Amino acid sequence: MSVSTTLEDCLRSKGSHYNILHHPHSHASSETAEVAHIPGDRLAKTIVLEDAQGYVAAVLPSTYHLQLSELWDQTGRRLVLADEAELRELFKDCDVGALHPVCTAYGLRTYLDESLLHQPEIYFEAGDHEAVIQMRREQFLDLMDQAERGRFSYRI
Repeated sequence: MSVSTTLEDCLRSKGSHYNILHHPHSHASSETAEVAHIPGDRLAKTIVLEDAQGYVAAVLPSTYHLQLSELWDQTGRRLVLADEAELRELFKDCDVGALHPVCTAYGLRTYLDESLLHQPEIYFEAGDHEAVIQMRREQFLDLMDQAERGRFSYRI
């Protein structure tokens, strides 16, 4: 699969400049950073959460942990981790666990942790477990222009 069709459409519509880096199959963001030889602080991971109102996405560095209480404060919602089995239907063009950060393209409210804003370049899953997108911070921020920014994670 490589790049999800939804992500490809978003990249094209924004006129994004990026590289696709292929790497050995990985199962977790920490493993992706290792096998792709990229700094974990520059690899954005996407976590999908839910409550009675629906799904939201949180995007943060792979070397950080989500601080739910901070996200609850920012959103005013008591979010919990979404069930991965349910997400297969929503993100049909992505492998489970390899979701890219442009979740607004799927209608999800998306929150971007400000810790990513300090990196000169950002990497993120392309929709499968064997490719990541690499782009300059400015391109990434343009791509994520609909995401709300906040601080809701801490470094491991």
